[in-house]
Amino acid sequence: METLSILGDAPRVGHVLVALAVILLIALAGRALARALRQPAVIGEIVVGLLSGPAVIVLFGRGTLNALLPGPVFDGVKLIAQAGLVLFLVGLAHRLGPVRELGPAHGPGLAHRLGTEAGGPGPGGTRWVVVGALGVPLVTGLFLAGLVLLTDDRAARGSAPLPAFLLMVAVSMSITAVPVMARILTDRGMTRSRAGQTALGAAVVIDGVGWLLLTLAIGLGRGSLEGLQHSVRALGFGVLCALAVRYGLRTRAAKAVGVRLPRTAAVLLGAVAVVVAIAMDRLGMTAILGAALVGFSVPGGEGAPSRSAPWEGAVASVSRAGAVLAPAFFVVTGITVLTGSFADTSWQLIAAALVLGCLGKGLGGYLGARRGGHGRATARRVAVLMNTRGLTELVALQAGLSAGILTGPLALALIVMALTTTAMTGPLLTLLDRGERHAAEGRGPANPRNGPAPRHPRSHLSDARPQISPDLPRQSRAGETLMTG
Repeated sequence: METLSILGDAPRVGHVLVALAVILLIALAGRALARALRQPAVIGEIVVGLLSGPAVIVLFGRGTLNALLPGPVFDGVKLIAQAGLVLFLVGLAHRLGPVRELGPAHGPGLAHRLGTEAGGPGPGGTRWVVVGALGVPLVTGLFLAGLVLLTDDRAARGSAPLPAFLLMVAVSMSITAVPVMARILTDRGMTRSRAGQTALGAAVVIDGVGWLLLTLAIGLGRGSLEGLQHSVRALGFGVLCALAVRYGLRTRAAKAVGVRLPRTAAVLLGAVAVVVAIAMDRLGMTAILGAALVGFSVPGGEGAPSRSAPWEGAVASVSRAGAVLAPAFFVVTGITVLTGSFADTSWQLIAAALVLGCLGKGLGGYLGARRGGHGRATARRVAVLMNTRGLTELVALQAGLSAGILTGPLALALIVMALTTTAMTGPLLTLLDRGERHAAEGRGPANPRNGPAPRHPRSHLSDARPQISPDLPRQSRAGETLMTG
């Protein structure tokens, strides 16, 4: 109620708007810095956003931050951040829609949505990458949780029920950011490469399974049979809402609105997402889950949006709006998590999270790709790509924090891990390219014992000049402002 009272206070509304404008400027600076460092723009936005609040405290003191963002104003910014996250998640969850289309051969829908082509990696190779890049990180997540228990790190452990704690940490270690990976593949011309197709297809499945496990962890967080039953009822309510949205959007009237009034359709879809998210939050679940259910429920389709997928444009508009507001989420997270948890987070915990995070995704992705029949060069690239986490990891961590399962210190360690592993992706891919280029030059075409000289290291990525699937930019345009995560 105190937050809503801001709407009736013009000076406070102005203060909130000014704070939001400053946050967006900070985000632009972060994007520029990331580009200068040849990193995904989302990394710059996240890092600068997370550090802006703590930096003000370190340089000028807590009093200065409180003066810049007094309680009611901070609540207003927090409300905007939550709304932006909800809207962004509609597009993020909708992009995971191909998971519903997976059949024995991955179905034509997944191939179309991910821009795959004939002659690309077979479904068996992708399945093995899913097994490796999901199973091994889940195990390393259990190792991290076990380390917290063995060291009796109470600040990191918290008071959540043990099953919920173990599962939440395991899920947090298994996330792969589909949108950031898609953008990296596009920027590097790897969209139609065997490594790119395999990694992106596996990431879609992994994140779909991750959402299911995340929901289970939140339900287990209740800590009692009665609480678990309440979570099941709340989830059932959310599923019913999602089904109502799905069948409602399939009606002729809804399709006509989506085609003829795209802006109205986007407003209606955003409003529905916010209402369902608030309802799920009031029922004791998390608003993130409500937004994800709405995103999953929006009917997808192939071909022109006006014909088979009239709501694709609305989803893109809603998610773009959320992406614009997402920097507020980074700032709020930095103030609430980093400033209160930095002193309680051990460097050993951060190091363990980073090492286990790289080991889980790297080893699991590599072994899965090799078992699926890919060569060593492709398997190495798959392993590097699967280690991309980005904003998706922050969303999962926020869900764990909101549910009271994760603590601030543990979330901080996982945030450092997520940002570091995502920032490593581009440089590691460049190193792999250079290593193969040097190896090719070392063999040379003249020595007959060496056989024919291999093609340029980037040539194994595609058989022609890199092409970007016409549907991938349209699908990923929803988070293009933020670089998505």
